[in-house]
Amino acid sequence: MQNRKVSKVRLFFRNNLRHLETLFFVLKSLLSERHFIYLSCVLVSISTAFAVIVLKSFAHNVFLFANYLNGFLKLPYTNSILPILGIVLTVFVVRRILDGKIEKGSSRILYAVAKKGGIMPRRQMYAQIITSSLTVGLGGSAGLESPITITGAAFGSNFAQKYKLSQKDRILLLACGVAAGIAAAFNAPIAGVLFAIEVVLTDVTITAFIPIMISAATGALITTIVLNEEVLLSFKQELTFDYHNIPYYIILGLVAGFISLYHARAFQKVEAHFEKLRIKGYRKALYGAIPLAALIFVFPTLFGEGYESIKVLSNSHPEELLNNTMLEPFKENGWVLLIFVGLSMMVKAYATGLTLASGGNGGNFAPSLFVGSYLGYFVAKLFTLIGFSNDIPVSNFTIVGMAGILSGLFHAPLTSIFLIGEITGGYGLMVPLMIVSSISFAVSKQFEKHSMDIKHLAAKGQVFTSDKDKNILSGIDILEVIDTDLQTLSPNQKTEDVIGLIATTKQTIFAVIDEKKRLLGIIDFDKVRPILFNQFQIKHTPFQDIIATPVQIACMEDSIEMIMEKFEATTADYLPLIKEDRYYGFIYKSKILEAYRAKLKEMIIE
Repeated sequence: MQNRKVSKVRLFFRNNLRHLETLFFVLKSLLSERHFIYLSCVLVSISTAFAVIVLKSFAHNVFLFANYLNGFLKLPYTNSILPILGIVLTVFVVRRILDGKIEKGSSRILYAVAKKGGIMPRRQMYAQIITSSLTVGLGGSAGLESPITITGAAFGSNFAQKYKLSQKDRILLLACGVAAGIAAAFNAPIAGVLFAIEVVLTDVTITAFIPIMISAATGALITTIVLNEEVLLSFKQELTFDYHNIPYYIILGLVAGFISLYHARAFQKVEAHFEKLRIKGYRKALYGAIPLAALIFVFPTLFGEGYESIKVLSNSHPEELLNNTMLEPFKENGWVLLIFVGLSMMVKAYATGLTLASGGNGGNFAPSLFVGSYLGYFVAKLFTLIGFSNDIPVSNFTIVGMAGILSGLFHAPLTSIFLIGEITGGYGLMVPLMIVSSISFAVSKQFEKHSMDIKHLAAKGQVFTSDKDKNILSGIDILEVIDTDLQTLSPNQKTEDVIGLIATTKQTIFAVIDEKKRLLGIIDFDKVRPILFNQFQIKHTPFQDIIATPVQIACMEDSIEMIMEKFEATTADYLPLIKEDRYYGFIYKSKILEAYRAKLKEMIIE
């Protein structure tokens, strides 16, 4: 009986979904292309906003539940147990439901734009919601914004695929989903627009601006109506700027830049350590979750996103952070609180690294705001405690510090400035926000060319940049421009054998390889033509004398951009290509240029 009811419910939803899809296909035929895009971006934004509501509500209620229990236990035992459970459950879901595969990090969006034409897997519409709610919702020390943006991007991409929109519109709707996600998560529509443009899209037209703005406004509106304001990161106090504090803001900007570098590199070290481990699955999850639990027990503020602790730190009673901790008896001591805040800030990178590398799912957006607020408080309070100045507004520095770390980590200063401006309910701190964000960005950019989320993509040449030529080149599949089905020669052959190959094939370039397929050299027919057309020289020229050392070699790991740079440096028309130290084939400059022209033509037509 129960199964029959479930089947009826499924059938009801399936039939209604089909009717809805039919309606949209009809609307697509009736509306102009631009108007259908406007309708599409609204629908994508509504879907993304409700995903945000589910994630944020779950995480907030678990936090309240943990705090309620900690009040009885007097120490954060609950905070330590729940993250272990969350990471183990995440691994279980990935293994049992998602076939052992989960793509984490907002870099997946950039990869989809640069290499996949904006196509994202269908499973990303639900995989991120399920896994991140278990990991972060149950206290894993990471953020929900990265899963939210991936979910929004997947909604936009798959909607475009469903209704057979062009690649240009597909990427646009993907960006609309991202904008809606950020706008809904913070009730910050301007920040949503800027994040989509500054991080995802690098070449925006006015026509693209409008759907992105509609999406951000829709996402923010939905969460404003449905979500309780307490769930979101927001500040009520009135914030004013005093120009006498500019030197301190400059110092904060400089420190924020270096702390951004520290956070990124510490996080990457933890990831690299876990990648080298031979253990997998639940053993790996416990290997990371248990030390994470220990960190959270000592520093309960590392639990979950950490937004509630940011609010506490910015109010008039920051000592409340030490409630239900081992340091609660000393919470009236300013130095104890300062050391606790400083250590929490420094270990956050390791807590986030343990959360994500052990199998959990989340992002670094919320941790960047956490570290920034703690840094701002630490800098301002330190100057106050040492008697350097008694007029530094600690809450202002706590808030402005968030923009500094966000800008330094993600290389997105505009998003940082306007996000903090919007969540504070005004722009009274616009000048210090600009100072701290720009200085932090400059320092970080000096030492790291790419932001932490896309550094590994940059190493593979898969970064989507503001350079159109690079974008087109990055979209070319190296396998499509390699000749692999070519005759090769061994070092034991004779000069006469080359004549036979030239007569029976269309090749003019031959690789000479040993029995292990290692490249020993090449023979270029155009360069040895005088020898091969002279019977005397054929007989008396040793085979080794016609083998030339290639001026440059391409590797399978090289990006197309790197290969083109090698072509330009050598003025060669072809390069031998090596894969895992073995000869693989030849790559020709003319083929890359043909593929480039084809890609450019596709973009113009679309």
